[in-house]
Amino acid sequence: MGFSIASSNSFGHCYLIQDHSQRTGKKFASFHGNFKLSTLFTRAQSRKSFCCKLEGIDFQERTSPAEVKEEIEQCYKLIQRLGRGVVYLGSSRFGPNHPHYAQAFELGKEISRLLDCTSWSGAGPGLMDAATKGALQAGKPVGGFKIAKEAGEWTARKFHPYLPLDCYLTCRFFSARKHGLVDAAVRASDSDRTAVVALPGGIGTLDEAFEILALIQLERIGSKLHVPFLLMNYNSFYSKLLDFLDDCEVSGTLSKGELSSLWKVCDNNLEALAYLEEYYSVSRLRNDYKTVTN
Repeated sequence: MGFSIASSNSFGHCYLIQDHSQRTGKKFASFHGNFKLSTLFTRAQSRKSFCCKLEGIDFQERTSPAEVKEEIEQCYKLIQRLGRGVVYLGSSRFGPNHPHYAQAFELGKEISRLLDCTSWSGAGPGLMDAATKGALQAGKPVGGFKIAKEAGEWTARKFHPYLPLDCYLTCRFFSARKHGLVDAAVRASDSDRTAVVALPGGIGTLDEAFEILALIQLERIGSKLHVPFLLMNYNSFYSKLLDFLDDCEVSGTLSKGELSSLWKVCDNNLEALAYLEEYYSVSRLRNDYKTVTN
């Protein structure tokens, strides 16, 4: 299944439409279908539009909650097709020359190998890109929920530079994107190996991270099974945030030990891998697999 872009030359919608072409064989197959530009009916000229840079395509504000609902449903369908797994949150501004990029790349590669699951992200540049490329190098499936505006490169572009079209969805609405990122990490059964990994980031990363953390805290993540949440404190990136949260415990806005029960703070990749290995007893599963296959 792929997607084609729909747009108008004036004030019209711009979003991705499902193409019901069938995917082939393997879980992560290249997209071979055709996509085309479709023209939408022009809405009333009085409606406010938001012009996207670089491509000159207009985005209109929502006029009905049904538009958001439809996009959320598309996110869920993509997750059902690719499978739940590990969701990576992180800055779009740390490029390949930044040390955190290399760390995120290795983490994405090793976790995908360890848990043998789909790797999900916002499908943007920066650390999201690093984790995605790491999982791809490991030969594991990836999925993403791209947004039409990022703080880094690819701003306002509808198409990902290298992912097949059937592996990601370009969202109009941040709310739909967030629904997708949350649902991709839900553990529907004991056999699901999922997690949320918060890499270093800014406002967007913190927004997504604390929203998911609040859902875990309030047991509203979408399942009764706990979802591991890892905060990657590379080079003490989040140390001042952690100091603030310690102050929250002192002031009483957090209970003693409450936060530590919700997430695991990791200073490096080895700590993260060791935590997930123990959490899911992956070594035992691997040994059982080797015994059977040999």
